[in-house]
Amino acid sequence: MFHRLIFVAVTLLAVLLTVQGAAFAEDAEVLDAERQRVDVMKRAATSVVAIFGSGGGGGGSGVLVTPDGYALTNFHVVQGAGIFMKCGLNDGVLYDAVLVGIDPTGDVAIIKLLGRDDFPAAPLGDSDTLRQGDAVFAMGNPFLLATDFHPTVTMGIVSGVHRYQYPSGTMLEYTDCIQTDASINPGNSGGPLFNMAGQVVGINGRISLDKRGRVNVGAGYAISINQIKHFMDHLRSGRVVDHATLGATVATSQDGAVLVSSILEDSAIYRRGLRLDDEIVSFAGRPIRSVNQFKNILGIYPKGWQLPLSFRREMDGEIETKEIVVRLEALHRASELSLDRKPRRPPRGRKPPRRDENDLDRKSEPKSKKKIPEHLARFFIKKSGFVNYYFNQLERDRAMQQLTSWGDFSGLLGRWDLAGKTAQGQEIKIVCSEMAVGMFIGETAYLQQLGDDQQLIDEPEGTGGLLAGLNHFRRLLTRGETGFSEFYYLGSMPLDGEGERVDIVFAELNAAQSQWYFSKQSGALLGFDFWISDDRDPCEVRFEELREFGGRSLPARWIVRHANKEFASFLLDSCKLAPSSKPADEPALQEANR
Repeated sequence: MFHRLIFVAVTLLAVLLTVQGAAFAEDAEVLDAERQRVDVMKRAATSVVAIFGSGGGGGGSGVLVTPDGYALTNFHVVQGAGIFMKCGLNDGVLYDAVLVGIDPTGDVAIIKLLGRDDFPAAPLGDSDTLRQGDAVFAMGNPFLLATDFHPTVTMGIVSGVHRYQYPSGTMLEYTDCIQTDASINPGNSGGPLFNMAGQVVGINGRISLDKRGRVNVGAGYAISINQIKHFMDHLRSGRVVDHATLGATVATSQDGAVLVSSILEDSAIYRRGLRLDDEIVSFAGRPIRSVNQFKNILGIYPKGWQLPLSFRREMDGEIETKEIVVRLEALHRASELSLDRKPRRPPRGRKPPRRDENDLDRKSEPKSKKKIPEHLARFFIKKSGFVNYYFNQLERDRAMQQLTSWGDFSGLLGRWDLAGKTAQGQEIKIVCSEMAVGMFIGETAYLQQLGDDQQLIDEPEGTGGLLAGLNHFRRLLTRGETGFSEFYYLGSMPLDGEGERVDIVFAELNAAQSQWYFSKQSGALLGFDFWISDDRDPCEVRFEELREFGGRSLPARWIVRHANKEFASFLLDSCKLAPSSKPADEPALQEANR
């Protein structure tokens, strides 16, 4: 009996020690997880910006995303604040900052903090990987509590993804956004929503309100960081950027299919073959199962992007599926986004519209009339159509930099003679001058006269205006910015909808437009698109095989497309560029003209 009691006692002691050890282990795991969470939040806090309006009025939040000082925030945070503002970091230092670009529809703005090139930038995450229930935390300056610039942190979960928030009295439209129950209040606007790895997955901007005034009730909304990635380079261009529309509307059929309910016959999508009652199957690589989902996806892209679209229709009792790449139209008219546009007065007898109760931190104070301090003046250049043209110049010159390696073309304003062969073995000759551009393909001659009074034509027919586009190419190399009436950095996009990301430089001359595509990875000029007019498909030219001709480099292989069809591919084998123009010595152009 005695031995049995001893055995029981020892067994109980062993069990007790095991349970206690497990408890200690669980406590250690909890403490370790807590330490990791605190460390992540401590690192994240260094990148969070407290934004203060001119004269100290208003305020909001932001987050640094590059070491040289670019920071994201909400459009409604910077609206009315003026070009320059003050921003505090948790190092206790108050920095000068300048407005760079704005997205009034998506409620995003980018600013640049000044004074350092080693700012603590936050890494950007992938908001498409977020799932309902994932833990997230928000940081910012709610109710302007961060007087020492140390941000407030609140933690919660992802309550929902792919949410849509309609505009309410403004043009702000939150598409494909993130819903969270992390506490977001006035002053948090523009601040980051982090995942538990400390990566930015969204920019906080709106809250749903109940009967407690402007106090959060547990439903906050963040603009997804993947949407902002699409617009990041557009915002850095110093412009007012716009979102996209398809040129068609959709509705749900009785069986749940998403069908085209109306379409503009002068739109790019109509020219690509989409028609009424066609069913939208997928867009931008994502399946379409509802109208709301389609609006969500469309709303996260800038105008002008090319994206793949799949649709199907019934033809003679059979279902036909088509894959196309469509260039997106502008959502707004340029006048609607103009910075010089005066607010519209309500009709007589009608009260002005109420402010959107979801807008958290809109600054109502007037813009500062003070003279810009001398040490800041160089960071702002005023130009019609731009928020801050200074930053457009920076991005444009950066994108164009690789062209300097081609050589100096500035003095070559005379006749250019290019020759080669098409992929089918036909001889091809191109003659360019200030007066005209001519081309021979085999025995067939084509000509485009140049000058302010000359009409641009689709020549050769079916190219969308290749010869007129060649004039833009020549002017780009010989004159650069001075060769065009408009010449600026536009932003970036995937080349041809699914290719590598490219920087876009926009040029305009006598209403004809061209866009020049530079690889973001290598800087190489990959080609250009040229439009005779807005309502026509462009001539698309892509370059390959850069080759040296007489001490200068030019693309050797040219692929010419129009309206989704390849017109020709040709390889140049000779190039003669004259320094001065002598109209009388241009027999090739004269022959083409005859």
